[in-house]
Amino acid sequence: MPNHLKALIVILVLATLVFAFAKAPACAVASAAGDFNRRRNLWFAVTLAAFLAHNFWVYIIAVGALLLYAVPREQNKLAMFFFLLFAVPSISEPITGLGIIRSFFTIDYYRLLSLAVLLPAFLVLRKQPGVIPVGRLLSDKFILAYFILNFVLMLTASTFTNTLRHAFFYNFIDYFLPYYVASRSMKSLQDFREALMALIVAVLVMTAIGAFEMVTHWLLYASLDKALGLTWEWGRYLERGGMALRAQASTGHSIALGYVMAVAFGLYLFLRKSVPNAKVWNLGLCALLVGMISTLSRGPWVGAALMFLVFVATGPDPLRRIVKLGLLGVILLPILLASPWGEKFIALLPYVGNVEQETVTYRQRLFEIGISVMMENPFFGAYTFFLSEQAQELRAGGGQNGLIDLGNTYLGIGLGNGLVGLSLFAGFFITILIGIFNGMRRLADRESELYLLGQVLFSVLVGILFIIFTVSSSLVIPVIYFTVAGLGVAYFRILALEKATSKPPEATARVTFQPVAMRVR
Repeated sequence: MPNHLKALIVILVLATLVFAFAKAPACAVASAAGDFNRRRNLWFAVTLAAFLAHNFWVYIIAVGALLLYAVPREQNKLAMFFFLLFAVPSISEPITGLGIIRSFFTIDYYRLLSLAVLLPAFLVLRKQPGVIPVGRLLSDKFILAYFILNFVLMLTASTFTNTLRHAFFYNFIDYFLPYYVASRSMKSLQDFREALMALIVAVLVMTAIGAFEMVTHWLLYASLDKALGLTWEWGRYLERGGMALRAQASTGHSIALGYVMAVAFGLYLFLRKSVPNAKVWNLGLCALLVGMISTLSRGPWVGAALMFLVFVATGPDPLRRIVKLGLLGVILLPILLASPWGEKFIALLPYVGNVEQETVTYRQRLFEIGISVMMENPFFGAYTFFLSEQAQELRAGGGQNGLIDLGNTYLGIGLGNGLVGLSLFAGFFITILIGIFNGMRRLADRESELYLLGQVLFSVLVGILFIIFTVSSSLVIPVIYFTVAGLGVAYFRILALEKATSKPPEATARVTFQPVAMRVR
């Protein structure tokens, strides 16, 4: 039996077990049984299409048909998007231009999902009454300005068609659509429960797959590209210090999986009041932690810890909880150090440990060179960085397989778009963080679910902004952070609706349902 078919059997078995475990709490929290069953069956159909097609284009057409059939039956498009997001890897291939141009655009699973699920949702939402138009919010202005700057700067270094493809079409489909749909389609706490539960269920499947990969030293999706007749640049076997295989599941890289696990861990805290069975919730939390460990990705580990600390610090009675957390750490740390795993865990930590510290040194050197190059063109960056003498030094001295991984989203943006572009990118997230924090402060009940939602979104965004300092924006990484940013904007809308419903009818009629803190007049 071919290797990819053996992997398919394992994936189906693991997914079936996870779905069986997750169905009852998922349906109790958010989805009706019919919604859960439909999304689960669609997940299986997408996976089967990928592994059994034996041709990339047959797979793309089959999955596209499945999605187009299912979308009209789905009420919560973002929940459907989350549930299916990690079903298969983002193996890509360009759509040829039939002799007119070299290619129209490159298609992969993430892009297909966005075109089939989010684009129709965008077209419907923009026509609905009460939906905030594009560009009205300050966060909209920041991200649109960032995309426009990226378009103009890329136009100076590339052809018009290539710039149109990358700086307009890809930015709109891959990044703006997840942000827009998340920010405009979430209209109630129930919408948030359903969408976040869908994401958690999808990540729990990857948790089981990741743990299996680490234990068996077998990447279950590694042979899929060959089965589809392609060669994918991601999905390679990676180890850390010879200790164990670093799990990837369908994300294509262990750091990307660790990042997704960290984000899911933070968002999962919102569901603690919704899942009726505390033991089931605790079991899910433990599973996410196991999945995070299976990646052996240090940046996401620290990011997840930061999320939790911010979550505790912004919650009710933070001082008492921080003290209790510190005491718990004092008790557990000696036990960890005395255990067989304690020494290995400490060795893996950045700066403190001694495993692969050369990667930390290399990234420090890359950061120093990148900053020096960026400062030569501080306002609008240097698109030609990879052709520079400094880049050649890095390529020869430490780049894996002759390639340079910037390993820092901010550095990549600064090199390509300068301090202007970096300010627009950072301003987009800072504006949303300020809006979330101000909205939380206006809530009198800090034990309410609405406050908990803001607390979770704020802490997760802070953690994301730290993690992307340690990883480039590739694969699913930017899709996640733009979507979570959109959820932050949706939180403002819910607060505005809550405020509106507390006013007399004549005052309510004048409310525009727009977050005052985010408006620019």
